[in-house]
Amino acid sequence: MQAPTVSPSHDISQAKTPGYDSETSTMKGDLPNTSDESSPYESTRHSLERIPSQTKSTNANIFPDPENVIEADMEKGGVAPQAPVTAGGFNPADFPDGGLEAWLVVAGGFCALFSTFGLVNGVGTFVSYYASGPLSNYNVSTITWITSIQIFIMSALNAVMGRLFDNYGPRYLLIIGTLVFIFGMMMLSLSTQYYQILLSQGIVSAVGMSAVFNSAMNSVMGWFFKRRAAALGIMVSGSSLGGVILPIMMTHLIPQIGFPWTIRVIGFMLLALCSFACCTIKCRLPPRKKPFKFVEYVRPLHEPAFVCIIFGGFFFFFGMFLPYSYIQLQAKQQGIDPAIVPYLIPIINAVSIPGRIAPGFLGDRFGRFNIMIFISGLSGIITLALWIPGESTATTVTYGAIFGFASGGFISLLPSLIAQISDIREIGIRTGMAFFAAAVGALIGSPIGGAIVSANGGKYLGLQLFCGIVMTISMLWFIAARTLQVGLKITKI
Repeated sequence: MQAPTVSPSHDISQAKTPGYDSETSTMKGDLPNTSDESSPYESTRHSLERIPSQTKSTNANIFPDPENVIEADMEKGGVAPQAPVTAGGFNPADFPDGGLEAWLVVAGGFCALFSTFGLVNGVGTFVSYYASGPLSNYNVSTITWITSIQIFIMSALNAVMGRLFDNYGPRYLLIIGTLVFIFGMMMLSLSTQYYQILLSQGIVSAVGMSAVFNSAMNSVMGWFFKRRAAALGIMVSGSSLGGVILPIMMTHLIPQIGFPWTIRVIGFMLLALCSFACCTIKCRLPPRKKPFKFVEYVRPLHEPAFVCIIFGGFFFFFGMFLPYSYIQLQAKQQGIDPAIVPYLIPIINAVSIPGRIAPGFLGDRFGRFNIMIFISGLSGIITLALWIPGESTATTVTYGAIFGFASGGFISLLPSLIAQISDIREIGIRTGMAFFAAAVGALIGSPIGGAIVSANGGKYLGLQLFCGIVMTISMLWFIAARTLQVGLKITKI
């Protein structure tokens, strides 16, 4: 017996209600009232019971009926929710999955990710400059707290920004976020002391980056259904391009015009890109203002698959930024060609451009959980197998390239995993929760790595082992999330 379906028409009176028909797989009785603003998982009427789906896969793109409004964006391991979504806009057939407006949102998101996560992807350049310049009297572990706090705030505030997005939409978040972000960058250009750099880069700019990043990410998911992972991959590739261009700009401009004017030049460029994002990013569905309910943050934690995804994101971010933060310092100590060292981070980010796009297309084709398991496992294994024994310029560059490609798809795939098991109307809160957990890993990962290096007399073997192990553990959590939904069988999910 297949899960019940409802006609794609928004006229509920057309739905069959006089009895259960085994041929049409419809249920007797009245359909639940969907006019209230209650949780999508709660209903005051119980005429439609939870019915196990016999769909071979839980992937949203391959439902037998593409207009199944009950299971749309609520796949939850093949079990239909209690209250079917009949409101216009939530039906899979309602998602444009293309068109000028949708792709303009992707283009604006590309610029937003270039400006925010692209800057974060260049943290190694900041760490290297601070360690040899204004903060040379601090150890590396202390310096990396600046960039770790920046990554943490940018990602962790998604739990708050996601709710603001659900209630008010992206417009004001984008405008205010852009102004705060650029203000923080300009304050960074005036900073010379540790506390000043921490406040401007680690806190103020990160708050603005979070608003811009969250608005772009959640807006794109509302425009795409079948091509969601691919669209997110294209958008998130902007962060990789930013991670290529911004470190190279800093490397060449700092010796010529100094750090303050370099940051100002970059700040004005990012202002232009974020302004374009403000003009093109919009939400397809109107925001739904509703009072704060703490249960909205608790309810997802009752879903085992969601919890496993959260732990997978935590362990992945725990190790992901260690190569970004330390590969240049490790390469200098190892005696790598000095002409190559400044380009290691741009190399990682350049290769992660296809690494962010390809997993999205592959995820839509072969299953998003399947591809996430592959890239998280490859990221950990290649760290253990190549970064540790590599002692030459060639092996270090090769590792950076493979790691960049393997880890690149994580940012684009994580939201699509959340969307695959969630109600699209709660996507802001749920994505925010997932990125908050990942942000905790990013916050403590780099300082712990620096402490490991210090404890080992400046040697990087312990840090490399730590990085490879925690990223491999993340793969196990994603395997658990997949297993909870479909078991160990080979299928698209």
